[in-house]
Amino acid sequence: MAPRGVALLGSTGSIGRNTLRVIESLGSAQFRVVALGAGHNVEALADQIAAHLPELVSVDSEEAAHDLRARLFARDIDLPRIIVGEPGLIEVATHAQADCVVSATVGAVGFVPTLRALEAGKRVALANKETLVMAGELMTRAAQASGAELLPVDSEHNALHQCLRGEKRSEVRRIILTASGGPFRNSTKLEMESSTVSAALQHPTWNMGAKITIDSATLMNKGLEVIEAHWLFGFAGDEIAIVVHPESVVHSMIELIDGSVIAQMGITDMRHAIQYALTYPERHSCELPPLDLTSLSGLHFEPPDVDRFPCIALAYRALCEGGTLPAAMNAANEEAVRAFIEEHISLTDIPLVIEAVMNGHHNQPATELDTVLDADRTARLSAANEIQKLAKTTPLLAEK
Repeated sequence: MAPRGVALLGSTGSIGRNTLRVIESLGSAQFRVVALGAGHNVEALADQIAAHLPELVSVDSEEAAHDLRARLFARDIDLPRIIVGEPGLIEVATHAQADCVVSATVGAVGFVPTLRALEAGKRVALANKETLVMAGELMTRAAQASGAELLPVDSEHNALHQCLRGEKRSEVRRIILTASGGPFRNSTKLEMESSTVSAALQHPTWNMGAKITIDSATLMNKGLEVIEAHWLFGFAGDEIAIVVHPESVVHSMIELIDGSVIAQMGITDMRHAIQYALTYPERHSCELPPLDLTSLSGLHFEPPDVDRFPCIALAYRALCEGGTLPAAMNAANEEAVRAFIEEHISLTDIPLVIEAVMNGHHNQPATELDTVLDADRTARLSAANEIQKLAKTTPLLAEK
């Protein structure tokens, strides 16, 4: 049997690099890389092209494309077809020889390419949670119409997918997402207000990119996952719970109607979830070590503090009200996180920006692509205004 073709959106990011490691460990007889979509990290992309020889590559600008061609020419590597911007990502996502598309871009940039992959009937291994947050109805409708498979790569949803295998939906009372609690699990609100960017980027258990790490610090990451879980598994907001589990050994759980709880456990390495999504419904041996239960000193669980982490309540509100509100919330969060990383606002200003944008948002049904994209654009403009107001009064800036 010929190896299955893989197209990878976000190849130079954390998930992208780990996906390529998984493909290399599984061997060329199982998978081959046919297309890579990246941003501006052309040095890393050139290395990936040399190792995997894809037919198609996407970068985010003509400058990056020129740099990439020069690097490949200097290394005497045959040039793949190189396309720029969103059209390039869409071509990667719909490549004719791609059996599976790994959607690992960060933020809204992966929204339209992922939708096109689903419309084309591809198996989509989804690591971009913003895609389902923005327009879960559009995505799931496209998958149903084309027969595409949508498999989660996020560790929590991947765990739920494994726990739900073989279970009747009518026998599952609720699903439970676990959260590490992030770097500020034991911090006071005052300590969080004065947090530096470097402190917020110190995740206690996972090694991730900057945006998702800040989302973990505010627990917005868990809020986004609640919305994602709704669209992936069909559970209502009041059937999706969050529990803080600092060891990050239990990745998620399901509770059955008889009170039984089924949990998926493992080491904190995304390659497990990536391999599961690539090879499903089969399982293959993995180069990673199994979880050593005898090395665990204990497993602890506690409810999240919604007072210190108000992003959780904002996400549940967005799911409850539906429409384009989740897209507006996601856009506001992306802009606020960027502003925090650039030290224009404080960490605790992030939920203030999001809530202000949500309060001013004109909610509409999220049934058309243009409507969702317009909500995203409008929310970003509103967020920019809120950030400008807060930047004038942020103590972090006053000290600088």
